This record gives sequence, C-alpha cells and structure tokens, in this order.
Amino acid sequence: MKFLFDFFPVVLFFIIFKSYENQVDGMIAATAALMAATFMQIAYNWLRHKKIEKMHIITLVLVIIFGGATIYFKEPQFLIWKVTIANWLFAIVFYASHFIGNKTPIVKRMMQANISMPDSAWQRLSLSWVLFFVLTGIINLLVAHFFDFDTWVDFKLFGILGLTLAFVVVQGVFLTKYINEEDTKTKSNATEPAPTKSIQGRGK
Repeated sequence: MKFLFDFFPVVLFFIIFKSYENQVDGMIAATAALMAATFMQIAYNWLRHKKIEKMHIITLVLVIIFGGATIYFKEPQFLIWKVTIANWLFAIVFYASHFIGNKTPIVKRMMQANISMPDSAWQRLSLSWVLFFVLTGIINLLVAHFFDFDTWVDFKLFGILGLTLAFVVVQGVFLTKYINEEDTKTKSNATEPAPTKSIQGRGK
C-alpha cells in the first residue's frame, strides 16, 4: 500500500498531462499538480505518522527546484533530469550509509525489525538498491534521448513502476530464505519443552 502511495504524484502527473491536447500546457499543469501532490504526500505522512522520510524530503526539494524551472522556462528537460538526479542521489545516500554514522545500511535500518540477516547479506541487499537507482537514472536519460516527451511520460509511470515492481520481486526472492529461517527458529523455540522446576528438597 505504501509503495502505491509513493507513486501517487506520478500517477496524477500522468493523468493530467494526458488530459491536455497541447503538450506544453499539459506539462505545465501536470508539473504544478506533481509539486502540490508531493507536498500533500509529505504533509499526510507528518500528520499521520509524525515523521518524514529522508527520501520524501529529497524528492520534494528536487520537485520544487526542477518543477519550478519546468514551469518557468516551459522546458521538459528539467523534469527529465529531475528523475535521473533523484535516483542518483538515492544511490549516493544508500551507498554512503555504509560509511557514515553508525555505518548501518539504510535498508537494514528500515527492515531489521522484521528480518534477521547477517551483515554481509544486508550489504548485498543495499548495494543492489544502489545499482538499481544508478541504472534507473541511466535508462531514464536513454528513453528521453531516443523517444519523444509523450513516450517519456509513459515511461515515467509504467516503465519506472514496472522496473521497481520487478526489482522488489527479485528482492523478495532473496529475502525469502531469511524469512523462512526466522520462521523455523520461531517454531523451534515454540515447540521446546518448558523447563521444569526442581523438586529436590521438597518433603523434607
């Protein structure tokens, strides 16, 4: 559910852009809606959970800067580069978490309450996300270079969403091993006989 909620601004951008016949007008209206939806998304998270994720803050800052430039200059390249820069910044943040602060990968901080894995597995999982963000940023630029803006808008929603879903499925397969191990340990502990109290000394 949270995954789909994160894509809400992009879905709104797509719907509004496609509702206009003139691409420039559609781009401006859709960009304004994207900026408003991103702000509302963060406001909702704050009101409901009393916290704001760093990735949402990064996204909001980039949307304001590049979205504002898109509206002012009426130039789609700002929007296109926003997607790539956002993904590359996420890659930097995920990679830097291995060396900064308590040197704990971000994915471990997010998931360790539910999954127990060795540090080497957490590092592989984190680095796979770094690679995913880097490649998504590159693919975004390639699509924008070889296809028109209308096709890029399709990719922005369906392409990136599809890539993300496929990647999450692969991650799920990777995590299944450790989830099953954790379930086995839990069941094993539950079936162990409870320690009996010593009766030595009773009846003396």
